[in-house]
Amino acid sequence: MLKYAPENLPQCTMKTLYPDITPFDTFYLDTSSNHKIYVEQSGNPDGIPVVFLHGGPCSGTKPDHRCFFNPKVYRIILFDQRGCGKSLPFGELVDNHTAALLEDLENIRIQLHIRQWLLFGGSWGATLALLYAQQHPKHVSALIIRGVFLARKTDLDWFIETGANKIYPEQWQRLMHCIPKSHAANLLHELYTALESDDELTQRRIAKEWNAWNAQVALGNAFQVNSESQHVHEHLVKQVRMEVNYAYHNYFIAENQILKNCDRLQHIPTIIIHGRNDLVCPLEAADSLHKALPHAQYIVLPHSGHIAKGDEMLNALVSATDNMALLLSS
Repeated sequence: MLKYAPENLPQCTMKTLYPDITPFDTFYLDTSSNHKIYVEQSGNPDGIPVVFLHGGPCSGTKPDHRCFFNPKVYRIILFDQRGCGKSLPFGELVDNHTAALLEDLENIRIQLHIRQWLLFGGSWGATLALLYAQQHPKHVSALIIRGVFLARKTDLDWFIETGANKIYPEQWQRLMHCIPKSHAANLLHELYTALESDDELTQRRIAKEWNAWNAQVALGNAFQVNSESQHVHEHLVKQVRMEVNYAYHNYFIAENQILKNCDRLQHIPTIIIHGRNDLVCPLEAADSLHKALPHAQYIVLPHSGHIAKGDEMLNALVSATDNMALLLSS
């Protein structure tokens, strides 16, 4: 399908999130390790199965993530990835890697007796959706991908060293100053080393500034610097440690693995949605994915960034789930 932008489409009523709903089922999935995965189901128990893949790593699901889907039509599955959200133990890095996350996802499908499901993922969740679909294509009915993150070296370099830092140099310097100057030649290595050390003060400083850096790049002009001293909880340190651990290990996948294996996805109905102003995951990633998946519907939002908020983005995402429901019901 051809790429298009919303301003070129006929005008219609903007869509928003569906009303809040309460899960009809929650449980913990046991694994072969000490991880227990929080899983919930909401919506129509007999509806089209859809699984929401959250970002991060180590972000977690939220109640409004259920609201991208028509609850009368969809059987909505949310889960917190290893070490995230309500999954236990929080922040655990042992046996926490991409292959394990994909195995958990497949085990959830098996436990819920689902033959095929729609994968809905943004940012890191988009990465997992694409990887899972390449590994288990026969179990994927469709894909909705937002904020494409391909987990390549170029994607990480942009975010952490050679791209976004030139746009927000002030906030970048705050992160750099958390690391001893004599050890700042390789920022990612030094962040990883410091977070694995016993220097609790440095860990908390890094956690605060890494979190602020993420927010600055994701929110852009909407980000407000908090220069006041504030207590950094251990929860945030564990979250940042997991994010950096995944980045340091190249997200536990081969370089350019996703694009190289897109031949396995050519038969799967796919919608790719990306904000032109996304500085966490620049548009080049979505463009490259669309070239590898030319059958996909490719939507570039001219006024949106990385966050799944704002009228334009929410309209595109809810429209995508509504349209996929019509396709999968036909």
